[in-house]
Amino acid sequence: MQAQMLAPAAVLVLWSLFMLLWVAGTRLPAMRRMGGLGAAKPGGRGQDLETVLPPEINWKSHNYTHLMEQPTLFYAVSAIIAIVGAGRIDVRLAWGYVVVRIVHSMWQATINRVPVRFLLFLLSTMLLMALAVRAAVATLSAS
Repeated sequence: MQAQMLAPAAVLVLWSLFMLLWVAGTRLPAMRRMGGLGAAKPGGRGQDLETVLPPEINWKSHNYTHLMEQPTLFYAVSAIIAIVGAGRIDVRLAWGYVVVRIVHSMWQATINRVPVRFLLFLLSTMLLMALAVRAAVATLSAS
């Protein structure tokens, strides 16, 4: 079940890269309309665009940042469970986490109403917590 446990993590990596392309695909044209990258101040960072670009453009970047935060714990937990031996429930929890994170991404990048976004985040966090507990139990009970 190692490969089955690692597959959701691989899909979330691909999704994160898709979001990065979506960020570039929306930000670069918006920046071009403002004079292009050549008009950017020296040493500028993505955060500098928060007050310059429309919120709908920045939402994709916000989500990409989120995908670099909590999911890092998911990758670690997925690897731990894959190493100690994944069961069907672990794989289902992992896929559940990935599906909810993708739905969260789509919601945040397009509609971005906070109450729904928060519920999606809460659900993904609960799935991650369940996986983390299962990883801890599996490793602490290993003899």
